[in-house]
Amino acid sequence: MSQMEVSKRRRFLLFCFLPTTILVSGAFLLGSVIIATDYKERLSGQIAINATKIAGAKVCQAHCRPDDGEALPRGIVSRTSDLDMRSLRGPLIREAATKSQSTMAADGFLSSDFVIMLFHYDGMVDDWRDLEWSSQAIHVSAMDQTKWWFAKRFLHPDIISEYDYIFIWDEDIGVEHFDVGKYLSIIKEEELKISQPALDPNNSVVHHLLTLRDSTSKVHRRIHRRLGVRKCDGNITGPPCSGWVEIMVPVFSKAAWRCAWLMIQNDLIHGWGLDELLGYCVKGNRTQNIGIVDQEYVAHHAVPTLGGSPKDQTNPHVPDQAAQNMTLPNSILQVPSVSTQEMERDEVMKRCFYELRIFRRRWHKAVQDDECWVDPY
Repeated sequence: MSQMEVSKRRRFLLFCFLPTTILVSGAFLLGSVIIATDYKERLSGQIAINATKIAGAKVCQAHCRPDDGEALPRGIVSRTSDLDMRSLRGPLIREAATKSQSTMAADGFLSSDFVIMLFHYDGMVDDWRDLEWSSQAIHVSAMDQTKWWFAKRFLHPDIISEYDYIFIWDEDIGVEHFDVGKYLSIIKEEELKISQPALDPNNSVVHHLLTLRDSTSKVHRRIHRRLGVRKCDGNITGPPCSGWVEIMVPVFSKAAWRCAWLMIQNDLIHGWGLDELLGYCVKGNRTQNIGIVDQEYVAHHAVPTLGGSPKDQTNPHVPDQAAQNMTLPNSILQVPSVSTQEMERDEVMKRCFYELRIFRRRWHKAVQDDECWVDPY
């Protein structure tokens, strides 16, 4: 083969190979561009996600969430109150309600550096003047309102901030076996932020077995037995098996009351549902910081007041059963007929359940809407 033929052959092979090389190189460069672009897009997306998270965290930090409300989702916090009178029954509008009687035992509290405030919902303030301690108590009167209506308006945490503990009790509690000084010593020793005295099983109408007195213990914090379809075992750490007190005789530390006060809704005056969520107000382990004091106990007489009187006494050992069948003692006052009382009581109970449903819905919505709130449980 001549030198000229060899040269031509080399040029031919070069021209044939060159497009292939360029094509392959182009594909490599194009692939590199696509890979690089995809990587940049993913990186940019990740950066955007991280930036969103950081921005969200900064927004949560920037929100004014004072210590007293950080334990609750923002939507459930009710920071202000009003003096609007609320109905005991029917829809959430202002309506007339019935009169009722109030009784309360105060022995022992005045001698223990307490201030007693009586909430009168029957207008009968003067009827208390024959009691020796009455002149030392603060009397607040508003017709047909509940203790939670009064508490929201007259027990603001800033007003009672100099007091270490707040007792918000019903009027039908017997304190024959209760010493408030010993009680305070126990809850301080046990570091209970929310508590209640146990109920005397022999002289009380009991709605929840957790509140029954255990005569073998000083304090108990949970119950180990079946409640209806629910079994209270070690796997359940919340209400009604643990971390719970009844709204009938609760005792709050100063910090716990500030949180609980925020959760009280202005228009839901019966307070139903609060006891299910009080565990969020102890800033710690509700299974340890909420408890029932057995050593100092009380009796729940279940004397109906707001809305009339049921007619027979119930079995005090049946859980979750309201005192629906108990008669008022004879009174010199003219009272409505039994049938009228029963109808009025039924209307009040309907309103209680109605408010419970509303409160639960508000809590659920508040949890969903508050992206910054984290449920500790």
